[in-house]
Amino acid sequence: MTNRRIKKSVIYGVYSLGVIALIGTVYLIESSIGKNNFKEDEPTYVSKTIFDDTVPVVADDVKILRPYSDAEIKMVKSYYDYQADEESQKNSLIFHEDTYMQSSGVAYGGKDNFEVKSVLDGTVVDVKEDKLLGKIVEIKHSNDVISVYQSLSEVAVAKDAAVKQGDVIGKSGTANISTELGNHLYFELIIKGTTVNPEQYFDKLVKEI
Repeated sequence: MTNRRIKKSVIYGVYSLGVIALIGTVYLIESSIGKNNFKEDEPTYVSKTIFDDTVPVVADDVKILRPYSDAEIKMVKSYYDYQADEESQKNSLIFHEDTYMQSSGVAYGGKDNFEVKSVLDGTVVDVKEDKLLGKIVEIKHSNDVISVYQSLSEVAVAKDAAVKQGDVIGKSGTANISTELGNHLYFELIIKGTTVNPEQYFDKLVKEI
């Protein structure tokens, strides 16, 4: 058998062609995989934000409104003030089942089923019905202010709803704890965790409380 030597130039040429073929194959494989298996994910949209549970911010120059607008409405039971005179304190006691209780809010009446309105922008944090107090709506406002509306006959808002100042949240009604007051709204105002006399805060600017 005759031995033949292969020229170096031929070896280098074959080697070069092999490298080129290998690179081309790898490129084709990567392109195919990229098209079929690595499609860009569709964007995910979030319907709720971290701010959904916050309380609407009330401007400092907004005044606290009364929880009604009907001119016929008047106060029928006052807030119990420890510094008031004896006669005023007697008129702010609630008598139920042989027990006298100090009124922590103000009762307004004078007309049946009048519209009850939110005193400020806020978020409804609770809607419930109590055997003694009737239907109740509690609204949280900014600046650590909470307004509570009791003795309602109808409720027009739901828990977690955002309300604007002046929005109708329900209608006045009756409560078993104070049947002698007839149809009325019992209103409480809580500021920084303390129940206060609402009559001293109506028409005040939010920045003043």
